[in-house]
Amino acid sequence: MQYQRIRDLREDKDLTQKQMGEILSCSQRVYSNYERGDLDIPTDILLKLADFHNVSVDYILNRTDNKNTAK
Repeated sequence: MQYQRIRDLREDKDLTQKQMGEILSCSQRVYSNYERGDLDIPTDILLKLADFHNVSVDYILNRTDNKNTAK
């Protein structure tokens, strides 16, 4: 599974993969592997991504087109 949405969200904020890796405490290579779908995103990283981008986990996982998080 490719995670195109995390790439799109990152690019919307004009961030590099290296910068996202620093935010998530991982290397650029690991983050790149997440975007390409070469590595499954661990739950803790998935939650950090959703919080950082202020979107739902379901949005990142392509289960919905609604970016809003449930409050």
